[in-house]
Amino acid sequence: MALSVFDLFKIGVGPSSSHTVGPMVAVNRFLASLGEDLYQVHTIKAHLYGSLALTGKGHATDTSVLMGLIGHRPERVDPQLAAQQVEEIHQQHKLLLGGTHLITFNPQQHLQFHHDEFLSAHPNGMTLIAISAAGDTLKQGTYFSVGGGFVLSENELSAEHSEVDSQTIPYPFNSAQELLKQCEANNLTIAELMMANEIALHESERLVEERLQDIWTVMTECIERGCRTKGVLPGGLGVPRRAADIYQNLLTKPEAGLRDPLTLMDWVSLFALAVNEENAAGGRVVTAPTNGAAGVIPAVLAYYMRFVHGADLKGMYDFLLTAAAIGILYKQNASISAAEVGCQGEIGVASSMAAGALAAVLGGTVRQVENAAEIGMEHSLGMTCDPIGGLVQIPCIERNTMGAIKAINAARLAIRGDGTHRVSLDDVIKTMYETGKDMQSKYKETALGGLAVNVVIC
Repeated sequence: MALSVFDLFKIGVGPSSSHTVGPMVAVNRFLASLGEDLYQVHTIKAHLYGSLALTGKGHATDTSVLMGLIGHRPERVDPQLAAQQVEEIHQQHKLLLGGTHLITFNPQQHLQFHHDEFLSAHPNGMTLIAISAAGDTLKQGTYFSVGGGFVLSENELSAEHSEVDSQTIPYPFNSAQELLKQCEANNLTIAELMMANEIALHESERLVEERLQDIWTVMTECIERGCRTKGVLPGGLGVPRRAADIYQNLLTKPEAGLRDPLTLMDWVSLFALAVNEENAAGGRVVTAPTNGAAGVIPAVLAYYMRFVHGADLKGMYDFLLTAAAIGILYKQNASISAAEVGCQGEIGVASSMAAGALAAVLGGTVRQVENAAEIGMEHSLGMTCDPIGGLVQIPCIERNTMGAIKAINAARLAIRGDGTHRVSLDDVIKTMYETGKDMQSKYKETALGGLAVNVVIC
């Protein structure tokens, strides 16, 4: 099946695409599979395994399951309304299944975290069971949240890395080398090739551009909310929101940019901080390609739109299309799940996507774009995922600022060259995946290693 730019960039809610968005999608799929049997359900049992269990509380996986059960979808859910409804479920031990059918549901009994059990197919596994009033199982389904809000059944997971359906799109590609050959043989940029594929999937160029504009609008709104919201992030770590104060400081001292040209980096870091503070607070973000890494691409795109001479809407479209092409390569050939390959699969992939996209809109050739994307990942290899308290806060929020700055540096390095380089993007994607597979599980979104155990929570 051909992946779309809108598979990589999805509108959802924080704090995690794999632990918040994915489980909600999985529950939606399970409810749809019930059909008319939904009205025979007396209760639902939800079992969370592996990383979904170990960091589920910190990632709001339990809340996500409840929101899914009452019919919410990630792209449309109102976080404040959902929070009220979840509180009512905890108090009343009942919920409206799919928003229509009242069932018994006690989260303490019917939502189970299996901290010591991993399903073999993927670290992010969950099983849902629908039970009748007589105690019979009406339906059972096991799903895996494989990163970036993607959800697969057991059968789908085994076929995830199959080749792209070449009959669906005019320019299929399974590797960076194939992508480059397609571009050069047809005299296309990566963005032009992706647009042709998107038109084949979504009917018209106008519709694709409208949806890209929606994605950018949500990104900019997220930056703006983050820049004006103060307070302390939820979860118990007492992490203060910093973006609003930094924003005010930069506004009140505009002359600093004349004295210190690196002030520009402060703006880029601000954009990334703003997005990921919003994500950590459960706000509306764009999965890009995950929620934990949601600040990198908006920060680099905001840098282009606000600080690069000649930036325009077409450049924005080209940026997102190019970034998506690179993200598709990682999704097809490796992983974008920190629970599977560590944070190199989230921040590393986002930085690689942003680096290639920025190189493209700065006028780079397709070979320079590929070089930029490779640099972005080569220097993210081995990055662990070790969230303190299982929360998407430390080191996740600051790590987005590092990923954004690294992407800009990678793009600028690449366009200073001629596109030739020793390590290919395909090589580095393969290396990232192998590195992730070799990484001990305690460093892969379990909160059992690294900073998560060496920083004392008071």
